[in-house]
Amino acid sequence: ENELVLKPVPREKAFYFYNDIGNYTGKSAASLKEFAENVEAVDVKSLAFHLRRGDLENWITGVLKDEELAKQVRDELRATNSKGEDLRNRLHSMVKARLEQLKRARANVCFQIEKKTEDF
Repeated sequence: ENELVLKPVPREKAFYFYNDIGNYTGKSAASLKEFAENVEAVDVKSLAFHLRRGDLENWITGVLKDEELAKQVRDELRATNSKGEDLRNRLHSMVKARLEQLKRARANVCFQIEKKTEDF
């Protein structure tokens, strides 16, 4: 399950950053890693636009299948109406922390598999 969150998705399922309806920024993310990178790069207006509409948690849940991160975005950013650089910094920290958590979990699973293989 965690492995799905770390894998890139097809471009047609990528997150496309807009500043407003019909105003595409030219940035998109096909993975959680790319998403984190773009959160730092796009105009904060784009983040506010998507947060207000619920696009962030919808993509995270619907495409990446990461309910935990989506709930965090909903509860800690959308519910508190984060804005400006505070929104960017909090969202970036949240996504980076989740990425690290998932990478550690993956490394732990790989270690357990190697250990079981050695036991045979």
